Amino acid sequence: MSEKFQVGQIIEGTVTGIKPFGAFVSLDATTQGLVHISHITHGYLENINDAIKVGDTVKVKILSIDSEKGKISLSIKETQEKPKSNARPNNSKPPKKETSAGSFEDLMKDFLKVSNDRQADINKRLNR
Repeated sequence: MSEKFQVGQIIEGTVTGIKPFGAFVSLDATTQGLVHISHITHGYLENINDAIKVGDTVKVKILSIDSEKGKISLSIKETQEKPKSNARPNNSKPPKKETSAGSFEDLMKDFLKVSNDRQADINKRLNR
């Protein structure tokens, strides 16, 4: 098995069976592997039947080969380009929120003033 197929190799196969956890893909007349549901598509896939069907020809990447157990782990999503994210760019900042007592900076200034006054009071008592 490992002479014919190599980890990292991309090959076409045919979907021969579908289970809730993944799809079995035939690589040749005698060899098949498993594509776990997490490797079918980019992003979350609730129902595997929404993405592939028995008989589909798919391009797969060989992730691992366990010759002793005769298992091959495959990925469809690693043969596809990752979709662009719609996330907000890092340089944009959320709008500044004001609280009923003022901005965060004002609250911090008030907190520091009270804290410093208390510390000064404690220091006076300790020096007596």
